[in-house]
Amino acid sequence: MSDQPTPPRFPNLRGAPMQSIRPGRAASRADLYHRLVSMEWSGFFALLALAYVVFNLIFAGLYLAQPGAIANAKPGFSDAFFFSVQTMATIGYGDMHPATFYANAIVSVEVLLGMTGLACTTGVIFARFSRPTARVMFSRVALVTPYDGVPTLMFRAANQRRNRILEAQASVTLVRNEWTAEGTVMRRFYDLTLKRQRNATFILTWTVMHGIDATSPLAGATLETLRAQEAEIIVTLQGLDEGLLQTIHARQNYRADDILWNRRFVDIIGRTQEGKLTVDYDHFHDVEKIDS
Repeated sequence: MSDQPTPPRFPNLRGAPMQSIRPGRAASRADLYHRLVSMEWSGFFALLALAYVVFNLIFAGLYLAQPGAIANAKPGFSDAFFFSVQTMATIGYGDMHPATFYANAIVSVEVLLGMTGLACTTGVIFARFSRPTARVMFSRVALVTPYDGVPTLMFRAANQRRNRILEAQASVTLVRNEWTAEGTVMRRFYDLTLKRQRNATFILTWTVMHGIDATSPLAGATLETLRAQEAEIIVTLQGLDEGLLQTIHARQNYRADDILWNRRFVDIIGRTQEGKLTVDYDHFHDVEKIDS
């Protein structure tokens, strides 16, 4: 890659203060299901436990609003709370039961809401478990190294499940800041042509490569120019999981400092004495230096 003078520094768009516009209430409600499905399991169960406690606290307060609404309940809050828990789960009362029309009306409302909440929670949990996920591992760094006499951007991907990902396709995009003719900074996207974009049966590893020739958006780029442009390499990989028969996706980003020059990946493919292929994943991310 040829040496070029470092271009003028772009404004730091990542570090600039930004003000977000909050969506309307209707948009927030419509996005609630997506948030529940995509949030971490720990946060999901914490939110579920909080909703469970708040729900029963509210109905316990409603039962206490009328003295004597619950037969055989001890004075205080605890029996009313656990009566609400039993009512919501429809598991029977034992000694306690509704004693007035008011209590029966509250029980009817709570059972309806409890059954609805249980159905919704079951649906969300099922959606979380059934969501297809890809266990695709990408190399921590990308390399720019000669390949067949041409500087080549490359990185490695591995299928950690060891099953087949059918019709796997990789897409690599260069994102960088550029000045327009009007003197404003725009974030530009360039699709990079790959030497092999499709892998019919992605089983073990795949080295994705882009040749940096005169037509490449990376032609003439250096580490300094990529840093100045706040460049990123965005990788997306998708394919059909052979076991689940569902489309899976994986994504990886490489910034300028994640790209190493004049390095190559350590060979991790070997064979056993029986002639079977082996992959040494302990050295999957390892690289070694080569002559300039």
